[in-house]
Amino acid sequence: MSQPILLVAAAALVDTDNRILLTRRPPGKDMAGLWEFPGGKVEPGETPEAALRRELFEELSIDVCAECLHPITFASHTYEKFHLLMPLFLIRQWDGMVAALEGQELAWVRATRLKDYPMPPADVPLIPALRDLLS
Repeated sequence: MSQPILLVAAAALVDTDNRILLTRRPPGKDMAGLWEFPGGKVEPGETPEAALRRELFEELSIDVCAECLHPITFASHTYEKFHLLMPLFLIRQWDGMVAALEGQELAWVRATRLKDYPMPPADVPLIPALRDLLS
């Protein structure tokens, strides 16, 4: 039986100290308490890049230029009710100060420490690419 494909775009925001931003899923959401790369669902007619820029502005109050999005890897993971396809973009430049607009916890984490943060199953395979790139 085939499952619907859910397209989600995610960001590895990297600060000047080479740390990556993780956000914690708030109570009441699926997989609450797990840490993830910020981003969100791609709406019909939207590109992953446009969706990511929109989500980062809505969730973190930052503006990212289209040229600042660098695709580095992707996740492809089957959950119980859908199959997730998630491109991950590396972002080193943005305008504004990162702020948790949806009450989510934020953590700036070194690539070598990402494995210490419990994540949704689809996010875990992204760690080695980030570790190789930033370590």
